Amino acid sequence: MKSVIISIGDEVLIGQVVNTNAAWLGKELVAMGFPAGRIVTIPDNEKEILKEFRSAYKNYDIIAVTGGLGPTHDDITVKTVAKFFKSKYVLNEKVLKHVKNIFARRKIQMPAANIGQALVPDIAKVLENKTGTAPGLLIDKAGKVFCVMPGVPYEMKYISRTGFFPYLQKKFSSKKRNVIKQQTLHTIGIGESMLAEKLGDINKIVRKGNGYEVKLAFLPSNYEVRLRVTVSAVSEFIADKLLKETTGLIKTKAGNFIYSDSESSIEKTVGSLLKKKKLTISCAESCTGGLLTSKLTDISGSSGYVMDAIVGYANEAKQRLLGVKKETLKKYGAVSELTAIEMAEGIRKRSKTDIGLSTTGIAGPTGARPGKPVGLVWIGYSDKKISFAKKYIFTKDRLRNKDIMAKMALEVVRRQLTIDNYQ
Repeated sequence: MKSVIISIGDEVLIGQVVNTNAAWLGKELVAMGFPAGRIVTIPDNEKEILKEFRSAYKNYDIIAVTGGLGPTHDDITVKTVAKFFKSKYVLNEKVLKHVKNIFARRKIQMPAANIGQALVPDIAKVLENKTGTAPGLLIDKAGKVFCVMPGVPYEMKYISRTGFFPYLQKKFSSKKRNVIKQQTLHTIGIGESMLAEKLGDINKIVRKGNGYEVKLAFLPSNYEVRLRVTVSAVSEFIADKLLKETTGLIKTKAGNFIYSDSESSIEKTVGSLLKKKKLTISCAESCTGGLLTSKLTDISGSSGYVMDAIVGYANEAKQRLLGVKKETLKKYGAVSELTAIEMAEGIRKRSKTDIGLSTTGIAGPTGARPGKPVGLVWIGYSDKKISFAKKYIFTKDRLRNKDIMAKMALEVVRRQLTIDNYQ
């Protein structure tokens, strides 16, 4: 059973709205064993919509459509669905009552245009939408399931979970289909090509046999690479076995570059380590301007291990607030190994935490000088036993650099807490 996801809306095509609906639907459908063979975005244009409907209906078993169910003139999806199925409009009294109640609760007079949202093709099963005015529409014809939902993400998710997905599971419960399992391994501090080299012969990971298939996708982002393993097999037992074997092999090859085998961010991973080891941390930031601390405190419960932070941007602030020696700054400069160490030690002692973490670098695009290019950062680490700093050189883009520098500072902490003799 294969599915197709069709997103309708000019606002998605021009980049005004990010298409999170397609990503969410794709992930959910593959988890149920209905992988998307195609995801397409089309404009609010009847000719284009009909063309895509014809193609989808011919080639796929499940067609998931989002967008264009609003009450305004440019919302033409329902009208086009009716035309495609040669279906008549009928007024659904239950939907109309629901729409009226929404406006009544808000004490707003309902515009006449909203009545149109209760007009549905007579061929369609109405899927209740308790989160908005437009219902979902489900059409089951010739063994194919065609579902139309609003483009508003929380409305689409509600209708999917309460109507669309349960219908699919019930309809295709007797159909024999492969079990699909996925797991994502998160790496940091290594590029895509170097990671591929570490994994070695890819055919030992990506393989296909009688009733099963193992796939691997490299998903690079800002100095991170996610490795998504997808297994398709005739039974859950075989799928679980293959997934465990494959991820185990990758872990052996990629080793310490993997920081998570779940959907855990680097900040969440580090937070869990600090919490487990009952350690506290404080941050001294220069080039990251508070972003490092922001990432740490994005995690609920971080007040249990994040104690303090100082953005010591100017040299005077580094001296006054963090105890960096004037001689160090004069001799080595603000962006140097010793300055990073003194910042980390200074914040740790000042805040009385187990760990002090610091960043000092040249985020760019200006500020470079001989021997100190844009993207250079020194990350300092200090605890009661050891203090050290690590040097990295990243990109020429300021905002990318700040993000990478903050994440790599967290990676320094992770490695120090999990790997012997890391420094």
